[in-house]
Amino acid sequence: MPQARFTLHVPTEELLRYYRGRASMVAVTADDGSRLRFPAASLRPFVTRDGVHGRFLIRFDENLRLVELRRIGG
Repeated sequence: MPQARFTLHVPTEELLRYYRGRASMVAVTADDGSRLRFPAASLRPFVTRDGVHGRFLIRFDENLRLVELRRIGG
């Protein structure tokens, strides 16, 4: 199963763009340099009043559809 690790820092103001429907996908650069895109809605469990910050592990199925997104560090 393909997977990647990345660091994400999204301030509250930027998260509002997703909630207002101005953006539906998040684009990040993984530790290995690859570019990833995934639905912004998958960040909801990680939202705090300061936004979303931390290290994450993302896993995809063989069709490159998101299977799991979890925080692996602060």
